[in-house]
Amino acid sequence: MDSLATIEEEIKKCKKCDLWSTKRNYVPGDGSENADVVFIGEAPGREEDLQGKPFVGNAGKLLTEMIEKIGLTRKDVFIGNVLKCRPPNNRDPTPEEIEACSPYLIRQLEVIKPKVIVCLGRFSASFIFELFGLEFTNISRVRRKVFNVERWGKNVSIIALYHPAAILYRPQLREEYEKEFGVIKDLIGANKKEKKKIKNSTLLDYFD
Repeated sequence: MDSLATIEEEIKKCKKCDLWSTKRNYVPGDGSENADVVFIGEAPGREEDLQGKPFVGNAGKLLTEMIEKIGLTRKDVFIGNVLKCRPPNNRDPTPEEIEACSPYLIRQLEVIKPKVIVCLGRFSASFIFELFGLEFTNISRVRRKVFNVERWGKNVSIIALYHPAAILYRPQLREEYEKEFGVIKDLIGANKKEKKKIKNSTLLDYFD
């Protein structure tokens, strides 16, 4: 039977694409096997490659801050990437790399069975939307919507947000970003005054 630990051990032996030969550390993902919320980025960056943990650079610090603002900690959630190794010079993942590596993420999701999946950036959103049979055009068009699907015998909400690195480059978006994280809090039931489960609703439906 799969567990995050067994999947991590497999990842640390993986040579399914050439990235294993250029990385310093595998970055399997980090967090709780019982997480209600999973955050998924595209690939590890420089700091993640050095430490072997996801989202630990400046973008990771912002993500951690946003998670804590909604009353959670990194230990309460699961944080991972579509790719488990850093592409050289932080280039975009190739389709071949995604095809080789993404089965690990799929298995991690099957173990966790989250209530909410948060896609951080376009590569993550494109992959997750296709996986769950949702139409993806671009991150700007889907990022203000909540998509609800049936999986693992329950409703699963999927949200696409900008990657936190994009917020560092465009700090004027930060206030809106915080509101979008507030929606995550509502979706997992932390805020009991909001229980809306509207199929393909917009994030504005969740704002006071």
